[in-house]
Amino acid sequence: MAEHPADLDWVRAAPEGDAGPGPWIEVATGPGDLVRIRETSDPENVVTTTRAKWDAFVMGVLAGEFDHFAELGNDQP
Repeated sequence: MAEHPADLDWVRAAPEGDAGPGPWIEVATGPGDLVRIRETSDPENVVTTTRAKWDAFVMGVLAGEFDHFAELGNDQP
C-alpha cells in the first residue's frame, strides 16, 4: 500500500452535525495535484486520483450523470 502524508486534512461527506457511526467517504487534497479518497470504516485503504479527474467527477455528479445509481430499488444492493 502506498504511503500518504500524515498531515492530510480529511473532509467527511456526512450530514452536518451527524457524529456517526457512518461509514462515510472522506476526501483529502494533498501535496501536488492529488486527491485522496477513503471510507471511514477502512481508513488505510486510500484511492488516489488527480485533481482534474476529481473535478470531472464532481461536475458529473452536479450534472446528474450518476442519478440512476440513487434510483435503485430497495431490493438491489
